[in-house]
Amino acid sequence: MSNSHLFLKPAFITTPGQNGVGRYVCQLQRVVLKFCKSHGASRGMREFIESDLINFVKNSPEVAVYLKPRRHRSPIIKAEYLNGETQWINASNFTQEEVLKWLFLVKSQASNRTGIRLRKLLHTDHPSIQGPWTPYLFRDPKLNLTTFPNEELSQADVQDETATVKLLKLFQLQKIEDLNEKRAE
Repeated sequence: MSNSHLFLKPAFITTPGQNGVGRYVCQLQRVVLKFCKSHGASRGMREFIESDLINFVKNSPEVAVYLKPRRHRSPIIKAEYLNGETQWINASNFTQEEVLKWLFLVKSQASNRTGIRLRKLLHTDHPSIQGPWTPYLFRDPKLNLTTFPNEELSQADVQDETATVKLLKLFQLQKIEDLNEKRAE
């Protein structure tokens, strides 16, 4: 193991570490489309706004999309993520399809930071062949094809007694035993 990691600035992943465990959280918070109403380089952006913007917004309601017209400036896609980072993409002379592809790219990636090195002070020459553990490892495969909410699965998880009821019963039994001991004395 080399000691080169000792001279690196420590970095931490600022996105939720278990994204996808409970539910997926899109890391893209907001997109600002800056364009000019008359500039030639903004033609693809204007075509995208006129035809594909409504479909993009309907398909991704978790992302706030803002339009900002500017005079005589080149078009820009500004992506803001949940971890506070911002990514700027110069969309000059982009076609309508290229704007849509870039929007899907910024939506699907975690942030613009690439190559975060995490400190790992342990090293092994023989990594595990079992693979990483996931919370879905021992789940029933029929859950993959089930539509939720499902009454059958909801009823299977219902318990007869809650923990509070069990504790109250134990407390009552303890009281009865204490009374029996006092009577016996």
